[in-house]
Amino acid sequence: MIPTAAAQAKQGPSMLRDRLQDPALLREACYIDGTWVGPPSFSVNNPATGMELAKVPQLSADGCTRAVEAAERAFLTWAKHTAKQRSNILRKWYELIVANREDLALILTSEQGKPLSEALGEVDIGGAYVEFFAEEARRIYGETIPSPRPDARLLAIKQPIGVCGAITPWNFPNSMITRKVSPALAAGCTVVLKPASETPLSALALVALAEKAGVPKGVFNVITGDSRSIGKVFCEHPAVRFVGFTGSTEVGKILYRQASVGVKKLGLELGGNAPFVVFDDADIEAAVEGAMVSKYRNMGQTCVCANRIYAQAGIYDEFVRKLSKKVAAMKIGDGTEQGVVQGPLINMEAVDKIERHIADAVERGAKVVTGGKRHALGRSFFEPTVLADVRPDSLVSQEETFGPLAPVIHFKDEADVIAMCNASPFGLASYFYSRDLGRVWRVAEALESGMVGVNTGLITTEVAPFGGVKESGLGREGSRHGMEEYVEIKYVMMAGL
Repeated sequence: MIPTAAAQAKQGPSMLRDRLQDPALLREACYIDGTWVGPPSFSVNNPATGMELAKVPQLSADGCTRAVEAAERAFLTWAKHTAKQRSNILRKWYELIVANREDLALILTSEQGKPLSEALGEVDIGGAYVEFFAEEARRIYGETIPSPRPDARLLAIKQPIGVCGAITPWNFPNSMITRKVSPALAAGCTVVLKPASETPLSALALVALAEKAGVPKGVFNVITGDSRSIGKVFCEHPAVRFVGFTGSTEVGKILYRQASVGVKKLGLELGGNAPFVVFDDADIEAAVEGAMVSKYRNMGQTCVCANRIYAQAGIYDEFVRKLSKKVAAMKIGDGTEQGVVQGPLINMEAVDKIERHIADAVERGAKVVTGGKRHALGRSFFEPTVLADVRPDSLVSQEETFGPLAPVIHFKDEADVIAMCNASPFGLASYFYSRDLGRVWRVAEALESGMVGVNTGLITTEVAPFGGVKESGLGREGSRHGMEEYVEIKYVMMAGL
């Protein structure tokens, strides 16, 4: 039985290691060139209890450079592995992830805070990315091109781009890693990964399993430490040919500028401000369920979660009432406790931001229907909140909240709501509920976002392309399109035939 937060606090930081079926998955060193290195110095804490879980190294530019150069050496041989060889190794990694599912989820919940049920789901989708790209490794096809010359034949082949730098966030510390690393390895690239400082333990557990699966030394490296100096090395070291980043648009723009020095290829999955629209003809019960999944998954700390909810006049009151009832019934607590569906926010800065958004909306005439304040549990726990009568010009409509706050806004008609949805520099995900087939096509095509959920609040899957437009990023992850980020197309003319 998993101990409560109170029991964990009494038993101390060593408790996590003791609770793992395989304690070797809790690592306190970086992984460079097949060796575990670096003295543990930086504390990783449980956001639900404040207790220290472990310590990890605080590497800087020198450590990152060492990892990049190890990846550069390893690339020479990894790229020459056959597609089947790479596929088999990735398949073994996937099988180890499945076999260690419970341990990986417990590590994730302990360092990030999300409920254990959600952590298990994240480990599952993380494994699904590895499985998918293990299969895609054998389908990196080129093409033949009709030749304009009778003595020549034209080919286009795909080759791995080279060393890849990957920077991943704290909100999905497992699946964001496998979504980047597995296609890179499948294509024949080598990787240096920098996980978020808040949640490095999931990354270190994953690379421990990759090592066990037979990934050769130098092919997959994980470093923890100073984000600014490590990101600079990724962007400026000549050996790094691709930089993949998931995080804020602000940081993405910094990397974009830095990477221009070496004309590097970038994959950027940046901020979102997803609209969630409920039309008068929608199935209201389904729309409420979709809003719950989209808005409150991971305590609202997802880049694709509903940030602005628009309900049409005819169903507005009913939708707010039913949504608020469900939100008020949510159980809040330590993510490892039975029945908990809302854990703590990642830190107090997240709490400050949600309070600022609520205060601004209320000042402009909104009313708090449920929640609206810090939870009695203290620390970074916050009551899941619903606001009604929110004005479209409120701060919560303009900025990504990244917290359990659902602002519900009135709209008149289809043209009105599409204009409000698109009045944002961001374009990652959008959602809407309608049973009118004509409207479904019109709205899906009119929304300026890279992904659209129609009559669903959950759109992420390994088989579909994930990514945004406008200031929400560049490129796509997942699906066969995700492989294209890690290969270069080489044209070959064979003449004199």
